[in-house]
Amino acid sequence: MTLRQMEYFLTVVEEASFTRAADLLHVSQPALSHQIKALERSVGGALLERMARGVRLTPMGRAFLPHAELAVRSAAQARRAARAAAGAEGGELHVAAVHSIAVGVLPDVFARWRTAHPGVVLHLHEYATTEALEEEVERGVADLAVGPPPTDWPGTVVPVGEEELVLVVPFDDRFAGRTTVTLPELADRPWIRCAMEPVVHGERFLDWACGRAGFRPRTAVFTEHTSTAVRMAAAGVGVCTAPSHIVRGAVGEDCVVLSPDPPWKRALTVFTRVPPTGAAQAFVDLLRATWPHPVAPDVPPQAYEDCGAAGPPRAPDGLVRPSPATRPAPAAPPATARKAPPRARAL
Repeated sequence: MTLRQMEYFLTVVEEASFTRAADLLHVSQPALSHQIKALERSVGGALLERMARGVRLTPMGRAFLPHAELAVRSAAQARRAARAAAGAEGGELHVAAVHSIAVGVLPDVFARWRTAHPGVVLHLHEYATTEALEEEVERGVADLAVGPPPTDWPGTVVPVGEEELVLVVPFDDRFAGRTTVTLPELADRPWIRCAMEPVVHGERFLDWACGRAGFRPRTAVFTEHTSTAVRMAAAGVGVCTAPSHIVRGAVGEDCVVLSPDPPWKRALTVFTRVPPTGAAQAFVDLLRATWPHPVAPDVPPQAYEDCGAAGPPRAPDGLVRPSPATRPAPAAPPATARKAPPRARAL
């Protein structure tokens, strides 16, 4: 079994055709068939079922597929890491991020990177949730990821700053002349909800926060992307929550931004499978210097949660809890029923 055979196998699966795969790989169809048969002999059975109108995986092929993908991606990542170790002046760097960071922060970082390191090609991989981000980076899709602190990550985690969640209203809103607002003051307002909204303690973040402020948010529109929700809020459809860098960086100053009282913030990090070197380390350094809310360079990852501004305690996913003054204290569940909270989805 060779890496090339696994690459051939993955191409055939992706194209669902030996003919198209052979054209894409620039090999003859008999040569491709020979390599696939050699691979099947090495694993002890058929991986692909040849059909009149294409190819499909056998049960053995379905079991083999994820491991082949990991092997091929790991090999590509190993090549990039080896080249990057020599410096940040050539090759390519694969960066993964949740959508809000890709839209709101990375354009400026990428522009600065292109000026400083024009010989390094950047590849951006975007994900809607932190779960998808972590899973794909663990599989070797990217060299590094930018997002909220991962849960039980076996590799390297480097703090880069904080993300502040804000409230967006139109210019003619009754709170337009203010800079802060408490959640109870918004109890009668319609809300723009987003599919990328975090989940805290098994609830969507807005349901969780508003519930502790004494009301349930009334949904006016449900959107797929945070940037769309901001545009809807700016037009007066309802109030929305969004990372501050999305509103001020990607969408623009065509709306009023209000900070919740108390503020909602969470830590953001870069995490990698192996310690960053060369181009990867240079990118981490640039990101830490460029981030809208930079963290002190000498703060270690494990101490990051203690270096933020004083305020209400943080929820397990890094989001700040509403203060006791704005919500009733929830009853503590029985000790036997207490469960660890799920990871938060990305905004």
